[in-house]
Amino acid sequence: MLPNDPMILLSFINTKLRDDYPTLDALCDDLQEDKTELVQKLKAIDYTYDAELNRFV
Repeated sequence: MLPNDPMILLSFINTKLRDDYPTLDALCDDLQEDKTELVQKLKAIDYTYDAELNRFV
């Protein structure tokens, strides 16, 4: 289960991407999370996924 608070979610996702997953797709597949929903939640606080950096910036 992912954190509900957007800033905590951002930190959690970026940490997981840095430490455990090579792509956002791999993270979403493994955690069984909806990629579109996750991207929208973080876009709401002005963060977008950068595939080159493999993190939300």
